[in-house]
Amino acid sequence: MFQIYSRIFSKVIAAQAFALVLIIAGIAPAAAQYSNRGGYQDYRSGRQSVPGVFDYYLLSLSWSPTYCAEQGDRGGGRDDEQCAPRSRPYAFVLHGLWPQYQRGWPQDCRSPDNGYVPKPVARRMLDVMPSERLVFHEYRKHGTCSGLGVDGYFDLARQLYERVRIPQRFVGLKDQRMFVSPDEVIQDFVRANPGLRPDMVAVSCGGPGNRLKEVRICFDKGGEFRSCGPNENQRRLCEASRMYVPPLREGGFSQPRRDRDEPEGPPEEIAPGPHERRL
Repeated sequence: MFQIYSRIFSKVIAAQAFALVLIIAGIAPAAAQYSNRGGYQDYRSGRQSVPGVFDYYLLSLSWSPTYCAEQGDRGGGRDDEQCAPRSRPYAFVLHGLWPQYQRGWPQDCRSPDNGYVPKPVARRMLDVMPSERLVFHEYRKHGTCSGLGVDGYFDLARQLYERVRIPQRFVGLKDQRMFVSPDEVIQDFVRANPGLRPDMVAVSCGGPGNRLKEVRICFDKGGEFRSCGPNENQRRLCEASRMYVPPLREGGFSQPRRDRDEPEGPPEEIAPGPHERRL
């Protein structure tokens, strides 16, 4: 009798193990759909990226002092066109104009120009995108999916960039101890830009002190403000209740100034925070 129960028990265990294998096999492909762009699901899986086929644009404005501070943290940046010691003190610069699906986004589309950016086009963008490498990268990855061609894409990117009014508190910022919440930044941009609503703006932060990294504003294909999709989940982009905003300084490196009696290192309230890669 014991042997009969033993064989039955063994079969039950084997069946359960087989079921677990099937479950894991089903989970693995789903997990593979998650991209590295901020850690949320990439709904491009199984959908071919086609130029001009998308739902809206996202204009990404990068706070240059944060980018340059991060380069300084890594021991670099002085050879970066944006952060070199003699470069102008950039504030919000154009990171990119990104075609978006309602969920997910296209990228690296096939185009007749094979993603090529002529030097004259790159150079004329340097006042708002202060790195030729950034210009080349953004067109290959995002611009090719606009369906506008290289000239049309950068013309639209500049047009939308220049349409956005920067709130006064960020103009010529010199305050070494400026902390704001993501909601404050969103409200600042809403007040400065008629027609803009909070659901059309998102703010990202990261790094020591949860530094302000980017302000992202959504536009329809006609260049009008519109609501952002689930891609720009504010809680995912910045979980902090407040962010440190590094000031503009010559050379681009924006470290908080210390008093003589202050110990070395960042101010006490500037604690390590999450990181997000530049896309």
